[in-house]
Amino acid sequence: MNKQIDKILQTASSTSLSTVVGGSDAICSLATQPGGAIGVIRVSGDEAIEITDKVFRSVRGRHLLNAKGNTLYYGEILDKEGNTIDDVLVSVFRAPHSYTGEDSTEISCHGSAYILNQVVKALIDAGCRQAQPGEYTQRAYLNGKMDLSQAEAVADLISASNRATHKVALSQLKGHFSSELSILREQLLKMTSLLELELDFSDHEELEFADRTELKALAETIHQKIKTLTDSFETGKALKKGVPVAIVGKTNVGKSTLLNCLLHEEKAIVSNIHGTTRDVIEDTTEIKGVTFRFIDTAGIRHTDDQIEKLGIERAYQKMDEAAIVLWVLDEQPTVEECAEMQGLTQGKHLITIFNKMDNKVVEPKLVGAGLHTVYISAKLKQNITALEEAIYDAADIPEINENSVIITSARHYEALTQADESILRVIEALDFGLSGDLVSEDLRICLYQLADITGGQITPHEVLGNIFKHFCIGK
Repeated sequence: MNKQIDKILQTASSTSLSTVVGGSDAICSLATQPGGAIGVIRVSGDEAIEITDKVFRSVRGRHLLNAKGNTLYYGEILDKEGNTIDDVLVSVFRAPHSYTGEDSTEISCHGSAYILNQVVKALIDAGCRQAQPGEYTQRAYLNGKMDLSQAEAVADLISASNRATHKVALSQLKGHFSSELSILREQLLKMTSLLELELDFSDHEELEFADRTELKALAETIHQKIKTLTDSFETGKALKKGVPVAIVGKTNVGKSTLLNCLLHEEKAIVSNIHGTTRDVIEDTTEIKGVTFRFIDTAGIRHTDDQIEKLGIERAYQKMDEAAIVLWVLDEQPTVEECAEMQGLTQGKHLITIFNKMDNKVVEPKLVGAGLHTVYISAKLKQNITALEEAIYDAADIPEINENSVIITSARHYEALTQADESILRVIEALDFGLSGDLVSEDLRICLYQLADITGGQITPHEVLGNIFKHFCIGK
């Protein structure tokens, strides 16, 4: 019986993508932007070392063909006529101990765009081809150096625009997300193996290897874990795109001045003429390592100006899209105005800002319960730090470190959602006492969806193409 269970587990595990070794033509490209002091050209593939050796002349007359892995050589790169292009250092990496898992070299030379292009041309003349966007990381994935979710994290790490997105991408690259999925997959495999074993003995209806109570408890645990991951997607989106913050209020209350304060630049035109801002002005800034997307909207008032009316309509639209709304006032609002604003911002974080406090003898007070109030002078930049603190707190971003697992990819979110639907069907089937084959089918679907995130089974070429086409060349 134990042998049968082992066979089932082995069969389920065999869905992993086989390590691809060999059979790769040599590719080359810049790994750094031109114009710096140093530039790096990366070469990878079966003949990477041989091709690099054709264009390289060591100062000591050594050939790279005999070089050990993880060694460094000084010399010159020559063009096809034998002319020196530049003095360089060549790093040699032997498969599988390289980024791609293939034989690789990295040529470090001066960062001149001309020099870098000439080195790449020399490599192409010697037998290389230009790498496609993301091809190095794709080869690393195909050669088992990282799973698909880690490969996607490489692109996220390169494009990280703040401390929070950097930490999330680094966590995923280190495999923390993959580890979470691996634990879920092992639990599902255990459930599936016992149910499959029952099906092998279907002619003995009295046999039941899987305790249904334990199965349900395990399924509910898995559901809660998947739900925690999917719930983190809203935070992930906010970190990646910036938390949307709408600045709203009547005309001439200082919204544009406040936007300039928060962005630390003169982004919006400031005037004491009513209706100056007629369209949405949008830009981002960072508060405590998190990106916020501030949206200055047209002043809300009754007007016959058709263009201004369009701006006011967009103001309401942006208020609806925002996670946080800053309601800017320069005088005491009425009870009706407070009630209306609370109604418009239900489900959002509303911060009421009394501006122009440098001109006020007595601070106005809000007529309404539960409204967070901050008193500032945007003109004099007074109390802006306190406002930034309030905005950051309203975003409700969890503490993020390099071990945090937060979903930022729509592809991962979709796969987890479908996996959760499958596990919920398992729980329902167990509640109704349905047969093991029906339960087992939903467990297999759940396993498939989780494996799809990390590329645990053969991933369609179009999916791989869609993922890696967004990478930069050289990565």
